[in-house]
Amino acid sequence: MKTNILVAEIGSTTTVINAFNDIYSSCPKFIGQGQAPTSVNEGDVNIGLNKAIDDLKRSLGVEDIVYDELIATSSAAGGLRMTVHGLVYDMTVRAAKEAALGAGANIHQVTAGRLRRTDIKQIKEVNPNIILIAGGVDYGERDTAIYNAEKIAELNLDVPVIYAGNIENIEEIKLIFEDTPCKLYIVENVYPKIDKLNIEPTRKVIQDVFEEHIIHAPGMMKVREMVNGPIIPTPGAVMLASKLLKEEIGDLITLDVGGATTDLHSVTEGSEEVNRILISPEPIAKRTVEGDLGVYVNMKNIVERIGLEELVTNLDISSQKLEELIENHKPIPSNEMEKRFVEELTKEAVITSVRRHAGKFRDLYGASGKKTIAEGKDLTNIKYIVGTGGALTRLPSRIEIMKSIAENNKGNDLFPNRETQILVDNNYIMASLGVLSKKYPEAALSLLKKSLNI
Repeated sequence: MKTNILVAEIGSTTTVINAFNDIYSSCPKFIGQGQAPTSVNEGDVNIGLNKAIDDLKRSLGVEDIVYDELIATSSAAGGLRMTVHGLVYDMTVRAAKEAALGAGANIHQVTAGRLRRTDIKQIKEVNPNIILIAGGVDYGERDTAIYNAEKIAELNLDVPVIYAGNIENIEEIKLIFEDTPCKLYIVENVYPKIDKLNIEPTRKVIQDVFEEHIIHAPGMMKVREMVNGPIIPTPGAVMLASKLLKEEIGDLITLDVGGATTDLHSVTEGSEEVNRILISPEPIAKRTVEGDLGVYVNMKNIVERIGLEELVTNLDISSQKLEELIENHKPIPSNEMEKRFVEELTKEAVITSVRRHAGKFRDLYGASGKKTIAEGKDLTNIKYIVGTGGALTRLPSRIEIMKSIAENNKGNDLFPNRETQILVDNNYIMASLGVLSKKYPEAALSLLKKSLNI
C-alpha cells in the first residue's frame, strides 16, 4: 500500500503512528493509526517505530506500507530539559519561561538575578538539553546576563545556549562562549521593552535546537535512519496545531490530560475590558504544564486532591472497592467502574490546570476607594475548548468534563464562559497535525477540522 506521510508520536511509554494520504490535494485523508510500546530503554526507538508500523499494517489489513515521508513528534528520552535564567522574575524570567513552555520544553530550573553557587550546582544536576539566558530590556541593565553567561561558560558543558536578552550584550556574549563547547544561538530579546513580550523568535529557535539535538538522546541515536522530516517536541506540536486552528475559528484552549502530566494551551488576545486593567502582559499563545496532574503515573496526587471520602460518594462505592480501584489502576481503563474512576481524576486535573493557567480579578483598596485589577491569562474571550490526549478523546463523559470548567468559576476567575463550545479531537491526531503543519498547513487544518467535526 502507498501512502504520502506517516507521522510518529514517540512518547515516553507509547509510540503512535498516524497515516495520511492525498496530502497534496484539497481533500487530504487520515487513513489509520497503529501503536506499540516505545523502545527507548532498548537503546533504539526504531524498534518501537517499526512495531507501530506493523500494528498499522494489521489495522489496515495490508502486507506492506510504502511512504514518501516519515515525520515525528517526541517526548521520549524525558522530553526537552531546559534551564532558564533571567533578571527579574515577573519580567524577563517569565517571558523566557513562556517561550520555553510554548515550544514544548520541560523546565527543570528557573533563576532570577545573579546565579548563586546553589544554582550552578543545580544546573549540573539537571544536565539540561538547552540553557536559555535572558535579562534586561534593550539598552537597559546589562551586567546580570553577562555575569550569568560567564558562570555558565565556566561549566564547559556541551549544551546549546540561547541568548535572548538585552541587545547591547550580543558581542560580549559571543566572546564569552567563543572557546567553549556550547553552541550559541542569538535571538531577539524576549522582553525588549517594559510591558512588551516577544517570545515567538525564541520559541522557534528552541524547536529548531530540539530537532538538532534530540537525535543524540538515549535510544534516539538511530532515529534519522527512518525519520526523514522534522522532529519537534510533542507539546510544541499541539501548540502549533492550536495556533493554526485559532486563525481559522477564533480564540481557544486545548487541554491534554495525560498519564503523567496535564498540558493546557491557550491562544487568545483576551478581552478589551480585561486588557485595560491587566497589570502585566501575557503572551497570546501560552502553555502551562502541570507535572503533578496525571491520571496514571500521578494518579495518587489527584486522589489526594479530591479526597477518599468524596470519591466514595461520587462513585457510590465502598471504601474497600475504592482501595481496590487505586491498587489495581491500569494505564487504560477497561470496565465501567474503572472508566468512572478515571473520569473523576480527569475532571479534577482539568479544573485544577485551568485554575492554575487562568488569571483572576483582584480588588485593591486605597485612599481613592476600591479599584479592580486583573492579573494572569484572560480566558473570558474563549470560543472553543478542545480536548485531545487519551482521556479527553476516549472517556464517555469527556464533553461533560470540559463543560464543567465554566461551572467551577469562583466568580473572580478569568475562566471561559458557559457559551463556550466543546470540540473533541476524535481521531487523536492533533500533535501529528502540528508537526505536519510546518510543511503542509492547509492539509493539516483540513484534517484537524475533520477530526473535530467542524
